[in-house]
Amino acid sequence: MRDESAALQSALHAADELTVAERSKVVSLWHERVRRSGLSERWRPDFSALSRRALSELAEQHRALYLHALPVMELLHQQILNTHSMVLLTDERGLIMHALGDGDFLEKAEQVALKPGVLWSEDSKGTNAIGTALVERRATLVHGSEHFLTVNRFLTCSCSPIHGPRGELIGALDVSGPQEGYHPHTMGLVRISTHMIENQLFVDEFGQSLRIHFHPRTELLGTLLEGIAAFDEAGRMLAANANARSLLGLAAGQLAACSLDSLFEIDVPSLLARRGAAGTLVRLTLRSGQAVLARVEPNALAARRAVPPVSPPRPAAPVPSERAPTLADLDTGDPAIAAVIGKIRKVQGHVIPILILGETGTGKELLAHAIHNESERRTGPFIPVDCASLPESLIEAELFGYEEGAFTGARRRGNPGKILLADGGTLFLDEIGDMPLALQTRLLRVLQERAVLPLGAHRERPVDIGVICATHRDLKDMMRRGLFREDLYYRLNGLAVRLPALRERTDLETLMARIVGAQAPTAPQVAPEVLATFHRYRWPGNIRQFANVLRTASIMAEESGWIGPQQLPEDFLDDLSPEGIGRPSSGAGDLRSLRSSAVVGALERHGGNVSAAARALGVSRNTVYRALRARDST
Repeated sequence: MRDESAALQSALHAADELTVAERSKVVSLWHERVRRSGLSERWRPDFSALSRRALSELAEQHRALYLHALPVMELLHQQILNTHSMVLLTDERGLIMHALGDGDFLEKAEQVALKPGVLWSEDSKGTNAIGTALVERRATLVHGSEHFLTVNRFLTCSCSPIHGPRGELIGALDVSGPQEGYHPHTMGLVRISTHMIENQLFVDEFGQSLRIHFHPRTELLGTLLEGIAAFDEAGRMLAANANARSLLGLAAGQLAACSLDSLFEIDVPSLLARRGAAGTLVRLTLRSGQAVLARVEPNALAARRAVPPVSPPRPAAPVPSERAPTLADLDTGDPAIAAVIGKIRKVQGHVIPILILGETGTGKELLAHAIHNESERRTGPFIPVDCASLPESLIEAELFGYEEGAFTGARRRGNPGKILLADGGTLFLDEIGDMPLALQTRLLRVLQERAVLPLGAHRERPVDIGVICATHRDLKDMMRRGLFREDLYYRLNGLAVRLPALRERTDLETLMARIVGAQAPTAPQVAPEVLATFHRYRWPGNIRQFANVLRTASIMAEESGWIGPQQLPEDFLDDLSPEGIGRPSSGAGDLRSLRSSAVVGALERHGGNVSAAARALGVSRNTVYRALRARDST
C-alpha cells in the first residue's frame, strides 16, 4: 500500500499537479493504512502531553535542530502573519517540540491537542500532515476532510520532513491553519524553510571538511537548490544534502560507500589544483555524465572556528591568485566610480567611518574590502556581516556572540561573534538598514564603549575595530519614521559615498573583459548582438547578476571560444521576453527563437510533457509557456 501511495505521490511531484481522482486515491490509501492500525474516525484526540521538564529535556536532546530551526520558524511565521495559522516543529516521531502562531488560532488548536508536548504521529492522530509526511518521508499536504479524525477536519496542514546531513530523518516542519485559509504557496514556504534548516545543519557539522557546492546551473549555486557534499581528506564521502543526493542519484544509505573520484571522476589533489582563486567555479562531471558547476570549499570554517574570542590571529598574506582587491582594481574608467575612489583616498589615514550607499549587487562589499586593504588595519581580519540575510533572532547571537549554555541549542564552547572576530581589523555591516532597532542600541554601545558583552557572559570584552557600513535603504527616511537610530546614523556616517547602478556606468566592456578574463585562461570573444543586448539591458541584479551571466556563458563557450546567444543562461534569456524587464529594443528575435527552439526540442524529447521539459531545461513551467507564446507571436 505504501509503495502504491509513494508511486502516486512521485507522479504528483514530477508534474507539480494531481488530478482530483488521483488525489482522492492517495488519500484513500492513507486512510486505509490508518484503519488497519485500529483507529476510528470518531476518536477524540489524545490530550496527554509531556511535562514542561520533559519538553525541555527533549529540546536539549535535539539541540542542533532547535538552534537552526527556531530562527527559521520565526521568519516563516512572519511570512504567514495574520493568516490565523501556526508553525510547528516536531521530532522524528511527530512529537511537537515548539510552536509559533496567531493567538486566535492557537486557542482552536488547543481544542484538538495541536500543541507542544503532544504526539501527532499517524498511529496516534490518523492521517495528518505531520504524521503522514513522516511515514511517506516527503512533503505532504492534508486538507480539510482528508484528515482521518473528524475533529481535525477544520484544519489545512502543510508539512515537510527535516533530514540530517547524512539523510537521516530528524524532525518535521509544519504550518497548520483553518481550512478556509488554505493557500497553495504555503507548501512552497514550508519546503524552502526546511531546506534552510537542513543546509544550516549541514554546514554547521561539516564546516571543517572539504565541501563541494554544485548544480548544473551556475545561477543556482549559493541558493537553497544547490547540492552540498562533504568529504574527508582522503576523498571518502561524509555526507550529502537532499539536493546533492538527488543530483547524484544516491539514497541516504549509499553515502558511506561513495568517494570523490567515484562520484565526480576526480581525486582530492586534482580538485584542489583546479580550484584556483577563491570563488572560481570548477566544471565537474557526475558519474551519470551530467556536467555541473561547483564551488569548492576546503576547510572553509576551520580557521574561523579555531579563532580565540579576544585576539584572533592575523590571516596569512593572500597568495597571488587570491590577491586582495585594492581601490586601484576598482577604478575601471567610469567617472562616478573614480569620484567615489577619490573621496575615499582623501580620508585615508583618518578615523572616519564610511557609509556605502547603492542598490543591491553594485559591489558594496568589494569596495569595503578594498578600503580595508588600503587602511592601517589591512593586516587584521575583514569580517563581513549581511544584516539582511539573518533572521532577527539570529543576528544578535552571530554579531555579539554567546557563551556556552546561553540558550537552548547554543554550541558547545560558545561562539565569539563577528565583532570579536573583527578585533584588530574591520567589521563590514552590509545592509545596516535591516538591523533591528533593539540591536542598533547594542551596536551603538559597542562603538561608544569599545567593548562587547556576549549573550550569557558576565563581563565585557574589549574590542578594537574599524567599521564600514552599507545599505540600499534611505536611512534618513527611516530615521524620520523611527526605524533607525539618529545617534547611530551620525556615528556611522562620517563619509557617505554612493555606488552607481550598472545601467548607469560607462565601463561595461572593461568590467566584462575582467570578469571573462578571470574565468578562463583564454577569454572567449563576445558576439556583437550579445554585447548590444548587454548595453540595453537594465541589470536589476547589477554587477552580481552581470558576473553570474558571464561566468556561465564563459564555461559554455569553452569549446567554441565564442559567447553568442546560445551560451547565455536560460533565465537571462527569459528576462528578455516581451513580458520581461530590460527587453531589448531590437535584436531580441534571435534570442527568442533560440529559446523557443530549445523548448520545442525538449518538448519533443519528453512527449509533450511540459513539466518534464522544464526540468530538462532547468527552468520553470511558466518559462516554457512564455517561450511558446513568444514563438507563436513571431
